[in-house]
Amino acid sequence: MNMRKSAGVVACMSAFLLFAGCETGPVGGIVKQEETSNDNELFIYTVWPAYYVKEEIFEKQIGQFIKKKFPDLKFKHVHWDNPGRQYQDLIAAGTIPDIIMDDSFLNVNRYIIDNDLQYDMRELIKKYNFDTSRLNPAMMDRMKNIASDGSIYGLPFQTSDFILFYNKDIFDKFGVEYPKAGMTYDEAYEKAKKLTRVEGEITYKGYSQHPGHYMNYNQLSLNPLHPTEDRASMTSEGWVKMVDNLRRFYDIPANQFDTVEKFPLGNIAMAVASADRIVKFHQDNPNLNFDISTPPVFIDHPNNRYQPNVSSVYITKQSKKKDAAFKVIEYLLSEEMQVELAKEGNIGPLQTQAVKDAFGANLPYMKGKNIASLFYGNYAPAAPGRAAGLTYHLVNTPGVFAPLIFSESKDSVTALRMTEERETKAIAAEKAAKAELQKAVKK
Repeated sequence: MNMRKSAGVVACMSAFLLFAGCETGPVGGIVKQEETSNDNELFIYTVWPAYYVKEEIFEKQIGQFIKKKFPDLKFKHVHWDNPGRQYQDLIAAGTIPDIIMDDSFLNVNRYIIDNDLQYDMRELIKKYNFDTSRLNPAMMDRMKNIASDGSIYGLPFQTSDFILFYNKDIFDKFGVEYPKAGMTYDEAYEKAKKLTRVEGEITYKGYSQHPGHYMNYNQLSLNPLHPTEDRASMTSEGWVKMVDNLRRFYDIPANQFDTVEKFPLGNIAMAVASADRIVKFHQDNPNLNFDISTPPVFIDHPNNRYQPNVSSVYITKQSKKKDAAFKVIEYLLSEEMQVELAKEGNIGPLQTQAVKDAFGANLPYMKGKNIASLFYGNYAPAAPGRAAGLTYHLVNTPGVFAPLIFSESKDSVTALRMTEERETKAIAAEKAAKAELQKAVKK
């Protein structure tokens, strides 16, 4: 489900179907809203974290606890799937969730807002005296920056922070010192050069990273969209600095980037990946001798981790059980629940000492690992929001690197300029398509 295609016109049409009261039948096995509208039932729809596609994981991490806490409620859980259980499918079938759990960077605008599902939770926050200051401020800022009028459409629930995985066996083989928390990109680059080797048929790669994640959640808090105009904005000195910094790792002979998902194969020395890969990498290779540390930092921003990669919980505008939904969300964000989630390897917005101490408690292979590095430094501030009324567009930031740099060897300035021009044209096309759709609806 990484980098799903933009909903675009489909999202707009889905919103139209919603308000037109579309009476289509069940889609993808999902029953119609009127069949699930019991007063004591809450419908929870999860998109991110992606691992909730497995019902046993949802039940283990969330389901069993909310059932015990709210014995008078029933819960229906559906996870995003392709095809059949996407947003447009639920809307067309008349099955609007009460609670949505989804990525706060990729999907809020193009799925929740474009489908007019958003609900400002400030009234409920005030009604139940919920203290948002308990939650990590950078994660809350991610949510606050979505709406220019101060609306809070969701509360952060989990973050797939980007961390540095490193293969201890490769470091030991080549006699290189292990990474330390706060390592700079310059230091990582020097290690990567020493660790990139070709021995027979084996190529050891010193460093690997997903360029899109690096750009989207960048440590300089740069926004690829212009703050006041409907266009992309990616040719500043900051963006050039970002691109030049990463491309030098790619330019190390034999270190052309491979997907970080291959880290468990054992030939990548360092890989920056999301923290949820702790579980997956171990499952892929239980014998992998790895540890974790902080991702590299810029020397002039020594405490800046990446911007938080947040999944948040939202109450839909259409829900008739908003109070019950909020009480469930309030419980999910309690220390009691955050401790339970941390035991399974989740990083949440409540980062009390009890929560930190609980991290990985149910994962025996994390014993002795550098867990403290998960909470080292500060998140980079969320990229600044934009003026009201501007078109949201998910910029294809990875396109700077692939194909422009990786395949076509463009210089950084040219690659950024070409990306800016391409994305600005895409924004104009999306605006025109939506305008035509609105005309068609009015007719």
